[in-house]
Amino acid sequence: MTEREITEVAVGVLVAPDGQFLLTSRPEGKVYAGYWEFPGGKVEAGESVEQALARELHEELGICIGAAHPWQTLVMDYPHARVRLNFCKVFDWTGEFQMLEGQQMAWASLPVQVRPVLPGTIPVLNWFAQERGHVGPTHLD
Repeated sequence: MTEREITEVAVGVLVAPDGQFLLTSRPEGKVYAGYWEFPGGKVEAGESVEQALARELHEELGICIGAAHPWQTLVMDYPHARVRLNFCKVFDWTGEFQMLEGQQMAWASLPVQVRPVLPGTIPVLNWFAQERGHVGPTHLD
């Protein structure tokens, strides 16, 4: 079997001053519709991860982000695509949140109450748990 090409994806982990983080649902018509994830999207040719993230969050959520802080990367092999998720923490943004793709949003903390959670999101919740010394499940199955 040949290796599938990796699609680069920029993912925003928006962290509010109280430590909660933003999750959004995948809109109808997309693979894994209804699953909860951190928002973001594909890196286009010629874009940096940070530029792609700023563009995607503006297109999806209607906000303008400040600095994107590269945090973790993770390769996920989904049935429909092989993706490298480039997670960046974002602590400041401007504008009102608008769900421009018909998705839902939720500010969350551990353990995450929304479900189902996209498989690529679960490791991020575990990284948060490690950083924050959280004991117990990070999401409820």
